[in-house]
Amino acid sequence: MADVYKGLTDQYGRPIEKKTLTTEVAGPTLSGVRSPMTGYPGDGLNPVRLAQILREADQGDPVRYLELAETIEERDPHYLGVLGTRKRAVSQIDITVEPPSVAKEDQAKTDMVAEWLKRDELAGEIRDILDAVGKAYSFTEIIWDFSEGQCRPDKLEWRDPRWFRFERHDLTTPVLIGEQGEDLPLPAFKFIRAVMKAKSGLPIRSGIARVATWAWMFKAFTLRDWAIFVQNFGQPIRIGKYGPGATQEDRDTLFRAVANIAGDCAAIIPAGMEIAFEQTNFAGDNSKLFGDRADWFDRQLSKLVLGQTATTDAIAGGHAVGREHREVQEDIERSDCKDLSAILNRDLIRPWIDLEFGPQKAYPRLKIGRPDEVDVELVVDSVSKLVPMGLKVGQKQMRDIVGIGAPEDDDELLTAPAAKASAEDPRKPAGGGKKSMQDPGQESAENLHAEQPALFRTADEVITGAALGMGAGSIAALLEELRRAVENAGSPEEARSAIAAIAATAAPADLSFALQQAAIAAELAGRLGQDA
Repeated sequence: MADVYKGLTDQYGRPIEKKTLTTEVAGPTLSGVRSPMTGYPGDGLNPVRLAQILREADQGDPVRYLELAETIEERDPHYLGVLGTRKRAVSQIDITVEPPSVAKEDQAKTDMVAEWLKRDELAGEIRDILDAVGKAYSFTEIIWDFSEGQCRPDKLEWRDPRWFRFERHDLTTPVLIGEQGEDLPLPAFKFIRAVMKAKSGLPIRSGIARVATWAWMFKAFTLRDWAIFVQNFGQPIRIGKYGPGATQEDRDTLFRAVANIAGDCAAIIPAGMEIAFEQTNFAGDNSKLFGDRADWFDRQLSKLVLGQTATTDAIAGGHAVGREHREVQEDIERSDCKDLSAILNRDLIRPWIDLEFGPQKAYPRLKIGRPDEVDVELVVDSVSKLVPMGLKVGQKQMRDIVGIGAPEDDDELLTAPAAKASAEDPRKPAGGGKKSMQDPGQESAENLHAEQPALFRTADEVITGAALGMGAGSIAALLEELRRAVENAGSPEEARSAIAAIAATAAPADLSFALQQAAIAAELAGRLGQDA
């Protein structure tokens, strides 16, 4: 088994090394720089420190920014909730595979990919790839399996984005940080590099987390102040007073005494001094200010991640507003699905097909997305009207639309209920009611219409079908004669004369009889419609 695939390179022209494909190259190390241990830059975060962290990322050192993005997910329930909602919405959608053609070999490649997609681990692996939603990019290492003589992705391992950085000349080309801190190019066909930008620009500046850090920091200030307020609200203020002759030791003793009674609201002052506590003019409960401010930041995070607030926050607006907000979330979901499909097709499916079958002109394509909703009632109504007019509709296609599978051989089939004639004299009303005093002929026609509408429709259809069948030959011969007359005519006047001559001839006997039968059917149908 060769170490290098001859004639096979990735999109950057790098050769494919089989040994590298089957081993982990970006795992954590205990002694190197790729440590699983993380820092906590969110502790004591303030605007100055946050600005420094973001500038470091802009200059090619994103470690503290990525650690801060992770801290926000760990400490803010609302941000974690809405971000998780966005990831789960995509990771649980069924994935389909489209073959590049109808050729048998292309269908075999498609079936191979579709079978692999049934893995139970795939949903979790996709959620890890969608770490790019918050941080704008993620890296997933592909561990390939050649044990059975064929190539197959064995595992998709999430890798900490802190173990990667971008080349300084463009801040776009990713490199792996080696064990000594050196920059290593990413091995070919080895990584799924997901970039999902919230805005245009460099990946490091395009993540949702970059905006969320500011909202989280200011919200943290509000929650801290709220906690202090709640802790001290309602507790008495202890004030100790000392006389003019008190020594420093006396003052220290007094302060310890008042401070140890309860809480932090304690002070000591000279006996002749006063402390005044002024109340703010904020209307209502003072504590409501903190809750309203924290909720406001949560709504901003909802709009940042999901594009709306109705599905996460209790707001007024009714069903119409909620539906509009849901449509906004669905737009974001479709965009994420398309981005993820393109990423997997580029970094997973194409390399897999190249390793297994060699370079191809066309490749199977993954497609992630919910099926378009179909108005079943409208489709059924349209088909029921168009089929009698000659539209051909496949039964399997209609079953798929309605969602009803084909019956088994031993299934009891449902049928349309047959119209039941009265067991008594058909001229009597159904149910044994008394005859009315109206005209017997009129009563008989009404009873037939009320009790046997299916009989009239069946007779109408049978007679019409028989009439058309009997006259089909003559009609075809008549049309052929008319066609020849028109083709042989030298002018429109000659054509009209020829058609008039043909019309003056007697109709064939079978055609005359067919027309008579059609007239009878029309009369019956007309009477039925008039009675209705």
